Amino acid sequence: MNPDTPAYRQPDAPLAQRLDDLLQRLTLDEKIVEITTLWDAKALVLDAARQVDGHKLSMLFPHGVGHVARPSDTKGEGGNSAQGGRGARATAEFVNAYQRHAREHTRLGIPVLFHEEGLHGYAAPGATSLPQAIAQASSWDPDLVRECNAVTAREMRARGAVLALTPVLDIARDPRWGRIEETFGEDPFLVGELGVAAIQGLQGDLAAGTPLAPDKVFATLKHLTGHGQPEAGTNVGPAPLAERELREMFLPPFERAVREAGACVLMASYNEVDGVPSHVNHWLLGEVLRGEWGFDGAVVADYFAIEQLQSLHHVAADLPDAARQALAAGVDADLPNGAAYRTLKAAVQAGEVPLAQVDQAVRRMLALKFRAGLFEQPYVDAEAAEAATNSPAARALARRAAERCIVLLKNDGTLPLSLPEAASGRRRPVLAVVGPNAAVARLGVYSGTPPQAVSLLEGLRERVGDRAELRFAQGVRITEGEDWWADEVHATPMQDNQRLIAEAVEVSQAADIIVLALGDDERTSREAWATHHLGDRSRLGLVGDQQALFDALHATGKPVVVVLLNGRPVSSEVLASQANALVEAWFLGEQGGHALARMLFGDVNPGGKLPLSIARHEGQLPVHYNHKPSARRGYLFDDVRPLFPFGFGLSYTRFEFGAPQLSASRMAADGRVEVSVDLHNIGDRDGDEVVQLYVRDTLASVTQPVKALKAFRRVSLAAGASTTVRFTLGAGQLQLWNSRMQRVVEPGDFEILTGPDSQQLQSVTLHVTNADGNNR
Repeated sequence: MNPDTPAYRQPDAPLAQRLDDLLQRLTLDEKIVEITTLWDAKALVLDAARQVDGHKLSMLFPHGVGHVARPSDTKGEGGNSAQGGRGARATAEFVNAYQRHAREHTRLGIPVLFHEEGLHGYAAPGATSLPQAIAQASSWDPDLVRECNAVTAREMRARGAVLALTPVLDIARDPRWGRIEETFGEDPFLVGELGVAAIQGLQGDLAAGTPLAPDKVFATLKHLTGHGQPEAGTNVGPAPLAERELREMFLPPFERAVREAGACVLMASYNEVDGVPSHVNHWLLGEVLRGEWGFDGAVVADYFAIEQLQSLHHVAADLPDAARQALAAGVDADLPNGAAYRTLKAAVQAGEVPLAQVDQAVRRMLALKFRAGLFEQPYVDAEAAEAATNSPAARALARRAAERCIVLLKNDGTLPLSLPEAASGRRRPVLAVVGPNAAVARLGVYSGTPPQAVSLLEGLRERVGDRAELRFAQGVRITEGEDWWADEVHATPMQDNQRLIAEAVEVSQAADIIVLALGDDERTSREAWATHHLGDRSRLGLVGDQQALFDALHATGKPVVVVLLNGRPVSSEVLASQANALVEAWFLGEQGGHALARMLFGDVNPGGKLPLSIARHEGQLPVHYNHKPSARRGYLFDDVRPLFPFGFGLSYTRFEFGAPQLSASRMAADGRVEVSVDLHNIGDRDGDEVVQLYVRDTLASVTQPVKALKAFRRVSLAAGASTTVRFTLGAGQLQLWNSRMQRVVEPGDFEILTGPDSQQLQSVTLHVTNADGNNR
């Protein structure tokens, strides 16, 4: 290395030295560039052929570009962020053009940071579409979640982005909320386990200060905090949560992501907690995140959230005031357009904002660029980007993942379906495939457009071949239109659906069995980001005329297998009681049709479990399983039990659980004990079961949940086989936040409960003493 080479250009120099050197070289204008973003303005620098024009870049952004949002989309270019967009080669070339300009035509040659969406696969044209997050959670399989996110990282990094706006670690406790599908469910331990796995898949083993591997991306923890239980279930609504509930339920997944997975980026949430919006919450972003947890990474704003401090929350007088408050609270970058933080230059010059606050934010954002190796190699290979996208291995994973995510909620023996060999002169069996989600592959929100997406109908056709006759009917339409990004959503007129229902009944009259695909489309389960773009619902039943369709088909007397393809749980006691079989599939990704067909015919034995409780109706809410003892005391003329409990899921085989056994009946508060559970497959099929371990603190100084998940393991067992599943239980699983808000283990009795779900449990008592062996 040339001794005259600046320290920030020396790849072997310590990160802190490189940051110090570069920071002291930056002008105030260049610093502001590093904490602001371009999104809409990407279109302004394109030429007539829609290629990046370096001259326009220099003219419009003379101090360079620090951060660009979603290079694969074409927002402002005659397209939008949900449809169309750039393919692998075009995105790579777009990224390279920006990086070339940054390296060759800016004063210091600082590379550009690009971020993308990657909730369940890279949300870009041609990329692999994997099962939605709520579906992945139903696998109860951290290894699978890790693999899925590794594919997302590989495809995203190949096109030049190094920051993924995923995973969502919100605890989802209100099914009216339209973003349920983006989460890993209602339980902090499950969300934490799967969240850590997702982060490891995205960014690998990223210890403090170490570089990002060339096929990895930085994960972004979303959204701190309380976002998943908004008032009345409406997105961005206030989170009516006290500090204890935040610490017990909502903060643990984020803390684990920081401490265990080395998360480097976090996104603040739109909502307020106790009257303070998260983007200006010094306690949350300062005392807890950076103080207690030791987070030293970057905090980025959710899209337009800093502007909303003025327009929505009314805690800022104007945009400059919003920028000052957010920066002071610890938000390091303004997404997606940077309008608020561009006002900081004048604020610094006027002495209203300390330069040190800007420097701190710049330092954190630059650290990401150094750790991603962008100063050494900012370019990507456009040809390799195409080869890395939607590979055969990625498609195979998408199918396997979909198969492991399916949850069987009810089965009277109708499933698995069978196709007897046709004897001479015998007619082929007739299978009616009906419903608004039968002939379309529902992918869910924040999805790309994969090269091929397989519907249930297509999957069944391939599986059945000519051994049965398949007859299709639409049944009903859920809404009008196709674009989930569009603001207005219109329900299909009843008269149109009545005609379609009549056609479905006619088609089904000659069928031996009906497979009915119901649920959501991408407009009835989505993020509501404004009063003109709604996505939350006040009712939990089937949308539109879908229930009427089921009623009409049930009246034919034919067996009806209902497959739910949806982003949020459906509350329908009619389906639960009258369907011959009920399958919760969620949004299964591009290979969902193949996975469902194999499951329906028994090629795959379902082993998924619910990551949340399903309510009977909205009047039961909240219905999460880990409630306090004084809750769920009963209703007049109604039932407090959920329609389906957390952790529930059936199989085509039968499993028998032994009672939990302890290696010792007593344990010191700082000790450990082994819990063992015998599991037997007593059926005639190979299958999977999820062994779940819950803890109940029988007497505590502050109220505790009636039970709380503390461990789980998905186990594959051959027919007739047995195994013993062992868990190690220690202080971390027995702690509580006491009256002084200290995390402690209190001596006393704890019930250790194990079983296949949160209701069918056997127990044993563990007595915990003080560390010195004494009782309380």
